[in-house]
Amino acid sequence: MVIGVLRFTLHTPESASLKAKRQATRGVLQRLGQRFPAAVAEVGGFDLWQITEAAAVVVSADAERVDGLLAAMIRHLEALSGDAVLTQVSTELVSM
Repeated sequence: MVIGVLRFTLHTPESASLKAKRQATRGVLQRLGQRFPAAVAEVGGFDLWQITEAAAVVVSADAERVDGLLAAMIRHLEALSGDAVLTQVSTELVSM
């Protein structure tokens, strides 16, 4: 079993409140979870107005599949247009 973790940071420069930040990022996180077989959640930056730290997790028996899914999710996030901008990305593969 291979677990892939994608951690990423979204910047919402137009957000002037936590509510505005969540409105801008909620759709991004939902679409990512709908488009890819991954669990997606906000994991940090809860009290920051313009920064959202999030993570996506994928589990499979095939390391190449996990790596491919993480790469596809990164490409999807890099192509974002709108209020949220991808600023940081890190990935990790764990074999169990």
